[in-house]
Amino acid sequence: MRGLIAPTLAVLLAVAPAALPQLALAQPTGGQIDTGQASPAQTDTSPGTTSNTTLGTANTPPAGPAPAQPHAEPASPPPAPGQPATTQQAQPPGSPGQQDQANGPGPAAGTPEVQAPVPETQNAGENAQRQVPQATDTPAPTGNNATPPQPSVAPTPVTPIPAPPPFPDRGQPDAAELELQRALQGGSIHGRVSIPDWKSANLVHPAGRDWRNFHNTTLLWIAAIAILGTAALLAVFYLIRGRVRVQDGFSGREMVRFTFIERMAHWMTASSFIVLALSGLNLTFGRHLLLPVIGPEAFTAVSAAGKFAHNFLAFPFTLGIVLLFVMWVGGNIPNKLDLVWLKMGGGMVGKGHPPAARFNAGQKGVFWITVLGGAIVAASGYMLVFPFAVTGIDGQQWAHMAHGTLSAVMIAVMLGHIYIGTLGMEGAFAAMGRGKVDYNWAREHHSLWVEEELAKAHEVVRPGSTTGPNARPAGAD
Repeated sequence: MRGLIAPTLAVLLAVAPAALPQLALAQPTGGQIDTGQASPAQTDTSPGTTSNTTLGTANTPPAGPAPAQPHAEPASPPPAPGQPATTQQAQPPGSPGQQDQANGPGPAAGTPEVQAPVPETQNAGENAQRQVPQATDTPAPTGNNATPPQPSVAPTPVTPIPAPPPFPDRGQPDAAELELQRALQGGSIHGRVSIPDWKSANLVHPAGRDWRNFHNTTLLWIAAIAILGTAALLAVFYLIRGRVRVQDGFSGREMVRFTFIERMAHWMTASSFIVLALSGLNLTFGRHLLLPVIGPEAFTAVSAAGKFAHNFLAFPFTLGIVLLFVMWVGGNIPNKLDLVWLKMGGGMVGKGHPPAARFNAGQKGVFWITVLGGAIVAASGYMLVFPFAVTGIDGQQWAHMAHGTLSAVMIAVMLGHIYIGTLGMEGAFAAMGRGKVDYNWAREHHSLWVEEELAKAHEVVRPGSTTGPNARPAGAD
């Protein structure tokens, strides 16, 4: 036995230097694991045979990159002299101890495979059970280059929305710029609303600024100049002229100047106008004059009461205007005598009294201002009480301006009318107070009207006394 060992070692030492590099670089085929030890399938454990092992782990391969070698089984060393030729060679593909790539899943041909080493055991069945199994599922890649999972059902294609065409001229203004230009140029800017009230779509109304300036500034100056100016002139006139007296004194005889219905229509119109004027002046001057004096609480109460009175007294004022027009329009038609009256100053300046019928030129002027001006003031006032009933925002603003301006003028005119009927002229208030005036007063201020009334009285007492050949002048008896 010792004689066989020595020759075998000599052969192995001679073959090992050339075989070790190839054994280290060789790839196992058929999924065989190269562990540096003989696998159970390569070891013949039958009696009378000699095990032929691969000495791949005995030496370390030389340093540096090794040249690529073809995929082949390592060559077995030639048998030693005297050794039986029973050594098991590499098993053919498809053998039970070797994995066949064609018969099952595995890496592609030529792909290097790295597996954990399987310890060698004496039992071939136990070693096969401990061998690392081959993976059947491809692991999901990881890292930034991982492909996201694909849905099992393809998504529904979405129709792309075409982009709007570009502006042909990039320098043209947009909608906001156009609206700003309209606002700067004084144009109105309207929005879009879905409610029935179309007025709420009015965003910018430049005319509203003009109206606000008129209400807060211009109307105050108009009313102040008209009213305070008239009051100042009347005060100066009173100081210079004084009260106009009856030259011949009161006679003690009276004439009916106005009937009960005429006086009621007059006082209904006058009283309504006074309340309307005071409440309207409070709207214009109240916060500047009245509020600092009585305080906010009292001013609020006064203003609220004045508002209701102003709205409701417009109806009796309108009715009074209509009644006065129907009753007095016949006697207020202008004629040539009115020019004479105006030239003589109406008896207010100087000593003489111009002839006048029932209504002189001054009273005719007050009548037409009251009727025409009152009609316009009433109509514009109703437009303000019932806003947007017959007109839009522009009409509302014009109605307010006309209402305020004419009201201020009418207040100034009525101040003159009240002055003459009370303080300025003696005996004038009795005409509307009691409906009767003194005979001498009537002859001085309305001489033509006195003659007409006397002629009517004579005709009633003595028919034909004022007409025909036997006619006598009025007042002869």
